[in-house]
Amino acid sequence: MSKRNVCLGHRGEELAAGFLKENGYKILCRNFKTRLGEIDIIGRDQDTYCFIEVKTRNSLRCGEPQEAVSIFKQRQMSRAALLFLKENRLLNAKARFDVVSINYLDNVPTFDLIKNAFELEETYVV
Repeated sequence: MSKRNVCLGHRGEELAAGFLKENGYKILCRNFKTRLGEIDIIGRDQDTYCFIEVKTRNSLRCGEPQEAVSIFKQRQMSRAALLFLKENRLLNAKARFDVVSINYLDNVPTFDLIKNAFELEETYVV
């Protein structure tokens, strides 16, 4: 990944955290990394724990940002989310996976918050 993409991704995560706060989310953790995968932002929306992937693009040449959340990434996030819930004794809590899609065109970000972007389809043992 190029330095330019890292900077754009970091800027996107910063913008997404502010956007989520403005929309009532409480940010609990950022860049949660485990051997099983990574989650950009973990937050709470009322009584629901939200595991949030942030995708930022400055061009639509490769499609909409949210289209880059692959099945592989969903599985990684699912495993990491289960580990987070287990470590914090929250396995019975409400949880979901959200995606914040940011189009950063002409230096003006536009946001799309996709709640329940995907569901846990497989049984994972953590």
